[in-house]
Amino acid sequence: QVQLVESGGGLVQAGGSLRLSCAASGRTFSRYAMGWFRQAPEKEREFVAGISWTGNTYYTDSVKGRFTISRDNTKNTVHLQMNSLKPEDTAVYYCTSRRGIITTSSSSQDYWGQGTQVTVSS
Repeated sequence: QVQLVESGGGLVQAGGSLRLSCAASGRTFSRYAMGWFRQAPEKEREFVAGISWTGNTYYTDSVKGRFTISRDNTKNTVHLQMNSLKPEDTAVYYCTSRRGIITTSSSSQDYWGQGTQVTVSS
């Protein structure tokens, strides 16, 4: 079992930055791929970014060049640095983990955090 707890959400103006963090506990963190998903009101949950246990990263097109995912296997944490935020980035952001490779499918994630709200005002 893996427990995930997100932090760092909040309200920011367009063009601003936020850094989300996810603290993991439980099974061996370093062997899990970690990811961030988001869900805006009345929209389906979507993949944002993922990082393998070896550090390979993958991003959805809409955040490439603006968001950076990173992990620290010694501290069991994963971060999402979000720059140049846009109103369309407003959503609840979820930290996820799964054994094996990165996948963009929400149904393929093994564990989810409770989510943290990010609101970007125009």
